[in-house]
Amino acid sequence: MMKLEPYTEAALTIDLPEYRLCRGDVVKLVDHHVALDGTAGYSIEVFNAVGETMTVTAVPISALEALRQDEVLCARPLG
Repeated sequence: MMKLEPYTEAALTIDLPEYRLCRGDVVKLVDHHVALDGTAGYSIEVFNAVGETMTVTAVPISALEALRQDEVLCARPLG
């Protein structure tokens, strides 16, 4: 199981259409938790390009991946 540190950033590995988020969007990890069914996950906070909170939600650990040095951040319109 991948372990990411709270208060670091990660990228989504899936789309979250209910929040208008796409695979590759960068999120801030808030807290690691385990659901009642035993699924490990994280609470995440999502910010817009100027640093305002857009949403806070929870995702399974499989929906996240660590950022890598060979990646670049970009901005996209919220669709």
